[in-house]
Amino acid sequence: MQYRTVGRDLGRILQIVSLMLLVSVLIAAINGELYAIPAFVASAIVVGGLGLGLARRYRSAPEPGKLEAMVTAATAWGAVGLLGSLPFLFVAWTIALDPYPAWANTPAMTDTVAVFLRPVHGVFESISGFTSTGLTMAVVEEELPRSIHWWRSFTEWIGGVGVIVLTVAILARPGSGSLTLFESEARSEKIHPSIVSTVTEIWKIYLGFTLAGIVLFLVAGMPPWDALNHAMTGISTGGFSVHADSIGHYGSPAIEYAVIPVMVAGSIAFPIHYLILKGEVSNFYRDIQTRWVFVWFTAGSLLLTGLLAVNGQYDTLEETFRIGLFQFVSATSNAGFGTATLGGGTERVWTAGPTFLLCLGMLTGAAAGSTVGGLKLVRVLVLLKGTVWQIRSVFVPETAVRHLRLGARSLDKTQVEREYTEAAVVFVLWILFLMLGVAVFLWTLPPSYPAEYVIFDVMSAQSTVGLDTGITGPDMPEAAKVVLIFNMWVGRLEIIPVAVLLGTVLERLNLYR
Repeated sequence: MQYRTVGRDLGRILQIVSLMLLVSVLIAAINGELYAIPAFVASAIVVGGLGLGLARRYRSAPEPGKLEAMVTAATAWGAVGLLGSLPFLFVAWTIALDPYPAWANTPAMTDTVAVFLRPVHGVFESISGFTSTGLTMAVVEEELPRSIHWWRSFTEWIGGVGVIVLTVAILARPGSGSLTLFESEARSEKIHPSIVSTVTEIWKIYLGFTLAGIVLFLVAGMPPWDALNHAMTGISTGGFSVHADSIGHYGSPAIEYAVIPVMVAGSIAFPIHYLILKGEVSNFYRDIQTRWVFVWFTAGSLLLTGLLAVNGQYDTLEETFRIGLFQFVSATSNAGFGTATLGGGTERVWTAGPTFLLCLGMLTGAAAGSTVGGLKLVRVLVLLKGTVWQIRSVFVPETAVRHLRLGARSLDKTQVEREYTEAAVVFVLWILFLMLGVAVFLWTLPPSYPAEYVIFDVMSAQSTVGLDTGITGPDMPEAAKVVLIFNMWVGRLEIIPVAVLLGTVLERLNLYR
């Protein structure tokens, strides 16, 4: 294990985050929030200083292998989430102390901003942002400064593609080291033979969809500031909003329908977007994951609509369908935008049936290689088809030559066993970490909270969704906040890098002996 390599690459990633903080200084200035500028500058100095120090100290370290890349990914996402909390803390301190003259435009302290005087809340918000989750400690988002709105949206926008992918794009280091880091962030398919060209193409597509989302939202009637933030958090399937009621704030069917295609776009793998944009439209149905994105979104939305209609939850069939469609796509794309109240904490709003259906959508997620979390549809398909394949193997001779068809791929016995084992390991670990979060919730929360709501909020964190049932918030017990931070971190990294990091730490401490 080359710890110097991990330190060097972690330093480079932190330097990129410091650039994000410096960009945010400009946003604070444009919005006249001059009091917030020192907070972002100070954050940039701290993060950039740490990054520069690590990168220089270990600049001669060798290129990363798979082990180093996994440990780097797990460590970097934790460090970025921790240090990304500094603007929340520093801005809250600035408003509380009010040390500047009137021209700095320091606002009065609000309850929502005061929440971030506690470091754990800033860490929660930062991890939620960088993991593109969208769960929040901000009770009333309208009370937040615009510079904080921007930082929340910016962290989700960068986190949707990945801080490592951004680092590879900016540093433009060709070679096996960059490829290994790229793959450690749960990405494997390349668009071009060159990894740098692949990453550059991903960012071009991502930026294009973001701009298209802004235009679409403006046409639908969303104000410019709202359109900018929601386009960033929509295409990243993050879900942070500038309003406490999320997309439901507008009460506009046109806006709700406009958000759906942006969430769907974030659910499709970037290599497929590239092919479609080149004119190969047949990939909408030829690619197995993309095909199942639309099949699953359609079937789940119709089933949810039916359950809500049977419950008589909403006044008209159109409203029931619109809410069913929006909420299922939002949950399964892991976007986490809301147009309806799902739960009121201890008070039931949605019954167990619709709630667990959304849980199933959050569990599966959408396409690998997109911005979504969850298990990913390709793993679900491998588990389902692989299980049938394993059962059928009992009834055929051992000498038989068998293949498993998975979309355009034909897998032989060795490939099936390798991919099936990987999917099964991820699934088992995913469920174990989910059970850990649920156990902590049940231990720390009063028994009056419905069990399905407890499972829902933990599932939302680990699938990096951001929907909640009224449990998640600043009044939660500290242990519940910490375990959700852990679940979000685990879910964004898709389990394996976390398991590798934990194994490395245990080995370093000689706890295996």
